[in-house]
Amino acid sequence: MKLKRYIGLLTLITVLILPVYAHADGLPSFVELAKKCGPAVVNINTVKMVEVGNPMEDFFKFHGRDGNNPFEDFFKQFNNRGNNKQPKQKRKTGSLGSGFIISKDGFVVTNNHVVASADEITVKLQNDGHEYPAKIIGRDKETDLALLKIEVKKDLPFLEFANSDKAEVGEWVLAIGNPFGLGHTVTKGIISAKGRIIGAGPFDNFIQTDASINPGNSGGPLIDLKGRVIGINTAIIASGQGIGFAIPSNMAENVISQLKTDHKVSRGWLGVTIQDADAKTAKALGLKDEKGALVNSVNPGDPADKGGMKVGDVILKIDGEKIDDTNDLLRTVAALPPGKAVSVQVWRKGREKNLRIVLGERNGKNVVAEAEKMSPKAAEENLDDLGLVVRRVNRKAEADSLGLDRPEGLLVIEVMQGTPSEDAAIAVGDVIIEANQHKVNSIKDLQKIINTEGKKRGLVMLLLKRQGHNIFRTIELKDK
Repeated sequence: MKLKRYIGLLTLITVLILPVYAHADGLPSFVELAKKCGPAVVNINTVKMVEVGNPMEDFFKFHGRDGNNPFEDFFKQFNNRGNNKQPKQKRKTGSLGSGFIISKDGFVVTNNHVVASADEITVKLQNDGHEYPAKIIGRDKETDLALLKIEVKKDLPFLEFANSDKAEVGEWVLAIGNPFGLGHTVTKGIISAKGRIIGAGPFDNFIQTDASINPGNSGGPLIDLKGRVIGINTAIIASGQGIGFAIPSNMAENVISQLKTDHKVSRGWLGVTIQDADAKTAKALGLKDEKGALVNSVNPGDPADKGGMKVGDVILKIDGEKIDDTNDLLRTVAALPPGKAVSVQVWRKGREKNLRIVLGERNGKNVVAEAEKMSPKAAEENLDDLGLVVRRVNRKAEADSLGLDRPEGLLVIEVMQGTPSEDAAIAVGDVIIEANQHKVNSIKDLQKIINTEGKKRGLVMLLLKRQGHNIFRTIELKDK
């Protein structure tokens, strides 16, 4: 009896353990997944009419050297006869991309860059091999997404979106598309990373994958093991291998839904310029973590201004959602509809404060601060603690040239080499408006802040006006 019980227990343990070993040691089969999802992935062909010059003229221009071309006058006498240029010839150029069907009545998702400049668009289905003319329902340049519609007299296979927020690094994924014109190519890989920012646009939040993605894959789906779209394949690093990027499905689904309903995308707008709150800035402001978005400026009359937001506030939460950095804030606000009243938690002068702001509509506003060197002639004073030479701004004409509403602050005349100010990227022509969120109108004001709060915290945070725009710079005070 004991032997039978032992054998039975061993058999039970083996049955329980075997599936785990099979899952850990063996790779999953993608055959059924490819069969299930493949028919909903389409090839997208576009045609664009482009103007071309006289091919013989282009040939001789190409072979002319150093601007000395004996055939140039020959062609000019015909092209400019009667002072009327001959119309340029037009020819068709084509390109290929990918997409996928999201509804049985023929709505198709792809990248904006696949169809943006096309004069003709056709969609080729896998299951019947036919091509159908496609109509653009809507496009969104900022996320590089587009929605098309084809008319087919039958129900079409389609794919559903997954929740990309729940996707984990290391999960298996499939990419299906039309790389180099090789229709319905299936490649496999894993999610390599999430939240990648590659400089493609203001709302970068890409999924990185090592599933092979190549030119022609653009607009095709990145599919999870349940056959749902986790991302839209969009970008690659040309010089790298196994590095591709996909738009997360949650972002895409929101955009596509708006394109389908309104043929455009409406995004929330606060009306501020921002920068990340780094470690030094967080310390200067008394923040526990280097999280949030530091407000550089508040546009007069915009939603943030009406809601009571101030320069120097650090935005910590929007409707209870934590804000880690500037990109996080941009994505969070843009995903909300204009007109929505949101609760905004900010850090202001050492404590949290809650604001209620009714969002406006984003319309492509963008504020970029650039350094501009100036050489004003006036009395100046040294700030040895910071490594700066500054002077007061006290003339209206000078204030106007510096982008100030009125004469105020201290103009930076010189930034000394090897000093904390040089390390903090202070530039000649900057105007110091505040120090540690206190107004500064004289050398005495600034020196007092440095000697009290600055020495206590080991740094000082300056609000600067640079070419009309606000920026913050935090300077670490070195012990003498």
